[in-house]
Amino acid sequence: MLTRRLLAVSAATMAFAGPAAAACSFRNTVPIRSLSAAFEAWKAVTTAMAECGNVSSELDQEFRRKQPDAFAANPALYHIGGVSNGTIVPLLNANTIRPLDDLVAKYGQNLNPNQLIRIQGRVMAVAMMVNAQHFMYREDLLQELSIAAPQTWDDVLVAAEKIRASGKMQHPLAATMRTGFDLSQEFVNLFLGFGGRFTNPDNTPALRGEAGTRTLEMMRRIAGYTDPNFLTADSTFVQRQMQQGRSAMTNLWASRAAAMDNPAESTVAGKVVMAAAPAAVPGGPSATTLWWDGIVIARNIPDAEADAAFRVAMEGIDEEMVRANNDVAVWLIRGYRPTRLSQGVVASAQGRAPSYPSTPTMGLMSSIIGERAADFMAGRRSAAETLADIETAYVSRAREQGLIR
Repeated sequence: MLTRRLLAVSAATMAFAGPAAAACSFRNTVPIRSLSAAFEAWKAVTTAMAECGNVSSELDQEFRRKQPDAFAANPALYHIGGVSNGTIVPLLNANTIRPLDDLVAKYGQNLNPNQLIRIQGRVMAVAMMVNAQHFMYREDLLQELSIAAPQTWDDVLVAAEKIRASGKMQHPLAATMRTGFDLSQEFVNLFLGFGGRFTNPDNTPALRGEAGTRTLEMMRRIAGYTDPNFLTADSTFVQRQMQQGRSAMTNLWASRAAAMDNPAESTVAGKVVMAAAPAAVPGGPSATTLWWDGIVIARNIPDAEADAAFRVAMEGIDEEMVRANNDVAVWLIRGYRPTRLSQGVVASAQGRAPSYPSTPTMGLMSSIIGERAADFMAGRRSAAETLADIETAYVSRAREQGLIR
C-alpha cells in the first residue's frame, strides 16, 4: 500500500515545483562511495552526485547480492545504497543502515513528504521514484494485424500466436526470466494476480494450490513465445529485444521505458505503447507489483561521513537532476512532469496492482523461488514437485532464521 500512496500523491506534489537549483551547491571533500542498480535513473542520479566531487558510484545489476555483506562490514564498504522496497529488507534485518531523521531535518528541506520511507516511525530511506513492470507493446504491429490491445495474459498469448503466425516474428514475447531475481519476480506478479498468498499467518508456506500451479503453467506458456534462452533473459536483454524489433510485447520495468524512445539505440522509437500490466484473470488486478526506489545510508561509517553522504545524495535527487532527466523514471521529486512513458505505471496502479510485500518472509521466499522455479521452466520437475520443493526449502531456512517456530 505504501507504494500506491506514493504514486497517488505524486501528481499533487509535482504541481508545487519551484525554480531549479544550480549544479552541486557545495564542494564535497569527503570520499563517498555508492552502490546501486545500473538502470538509467541511477545513472542520472549518480552523475548528479558526482558533480559535488569525491564521489565514486558503482552501478551493478548484482547490487542486491553484494549489498548485505558490503554494508555489514565495519567500516561499511559503501556510504550510500540504492534500494527498493524489496532490497531494503536484508539491510533492515541486519541493522546495517541508519535512521535518517536528523539528516532529513538538516538537509532535506526540498524533499516531499511522500519521499520519506518510515519503518517503525523512523525515516530509514528516501524514495526518489516509483517503478513497476508494466506492459509495453508495438502499437503499429498490433494495428497492422488487427489485434486488440491485450487486457489479460490469455489475450497476450493469443496476440503472440497471431504475430508468430503472420511470419513477422518468431519470438513475439520477451520476458525477464533469468534464474534468480527476475524469474522470481515473474512468479510473484502472476501468483498475486491469481489471488495467491505466499504464507499463512504463522509464516508457514502457502504456495501449493491452484494459484501456484496456474502461475507456473502460465509462465511456461509465456516462455513458449520468447527467445529459447529465456532463463538468461534479464531486463537489459529484454530491453534490447524490444528496441531491435525482435519482440513485440513485454512486461518490463517502467525504468526501461525511456530506452524504447531513444533513437540512438532503438529502432522502434515512438512505436511502443506503455499500458497496465495484463491481469492474470479477467477482471482481476494488474499482474504486477508496485515498487519504490531510493537511497539509504550505511550505519557502520563515521557520522561525519554519513553527513557528507546524505548531503551528496540530496544533490543527486534534486529538482535540477529531474529537469535534465524527466523521462527516465516516474520521479517523486519536485519538478517532475508526467509523460506518456509514465502511463503504464499509473494504469497498473489504477488496475489495483499491489505493492511488493516487503517482509522478511517474502525476502526468503522470493530468493528460493528464483532458485527452484527454473527446474520447472526447464522441464526437469512438475509444477507439484516444484512447489513442494520451494516450500520444503523455505521451511528449512525459515526455521534457521527463527521465522517459523
